Amino acid sequence: MIYDKPRFSPGGDRYILIEFGDEMNLTLNFKAQALAKLLEDNKQLGIIESAPCFASMLIHYEPEIIGYDSAVTYLTELISELGPSDDIVLDSRIFYIPAVYLDPWTKEAIDDYRIKINNEKIYDPDYVAELNGLENAQQLARVHSGTEYWISSLGFWPGLPFMMPLDPRCKLTAPKYNPPRTWTPKGAIGMGGASTAIYPEALPGGYQLFARTPVPIWDTSKRFDVFENSICLFQPGDRVKFVPCDEEAFEYYEQQVNDGSYVYNLIEYQKFSVKNHNDWVNNLDITKRF
Repeated sequence: MIYDKPRFSPGGDRYILIEFGDEMNLTLNFKAQALAKLLEDNKQLGIIESAPCFASMLIHYEPEIIGYDSAVTYLTELISELGPSDDIVLDSRIFYIPAVYLDPWTKEAIDDYRIKINNEKIYDPDYVAELNGLENAQQLARVHSGTEYWISSLGFWPGLPFMMPLDPRCKLTAPKYNPPRTWTPKGAIGMGGASTAIYPEALPGGYQLFARTPVPIWDTSKRFDVFENSICLFQPGDRVKFVPCDEEAFEYYEQQVNDGSYVYNLIEYQKFSVKNHNDWVNNLDITKRF
């Protein structure tokens, strides 16, 4: 559901939650991203930062400078300046990320979970394929890698991207692990609900797993130039395209990462037009998969 008007609520004594709707919807996230850009450009005294999410955003403000009611009034005025979603144009980088699909590393984590915790078939790429009406896990890999992904937000670990497919023909859903895994390989790629994520480190987790990348997506030592301004590779509004590779290529890229010679495949800032994207989507036959 998309709300007629954004809903505001306190998030503690110095945060404001803005909700644009209650569904995972690219249009809602485009609006959140556009508002974040307006806030950055306007630099209102007392508004410290914003954190966009799928259909909402969190505003950090300083109550001794701007009160809650005044902040809500200001934010409401800014939102009215956004106009229709089709008018939104955002800066957006695109990263090409190598990925081995149906890889041995995430399979090891899945097998370990099924042996030690829960042996139900739902914890398996073949089940995710079946759930989405696909022939097998190989088609799951083709469909998943067939689109660019829009980074809607970052969390629960520094740099972990929550992403939605820009091509609706590649939209997939998957249930989360219950209970979660105790470990996940660093660089694992998986899904929970309709969101795709990359695990920045070896972490517990509940997303379905089916691929892995050797490319670091956060780096506290900033060994690579792309981390010059942040320890996190991505930021909301970036796009990711997974490029399938084999295990030999994975090991080659991994060695480059280890010796510091890896070069990130990145196209710097472009303009992403919501109208152009919507026009393209409206001309697709979304019933056809890859």
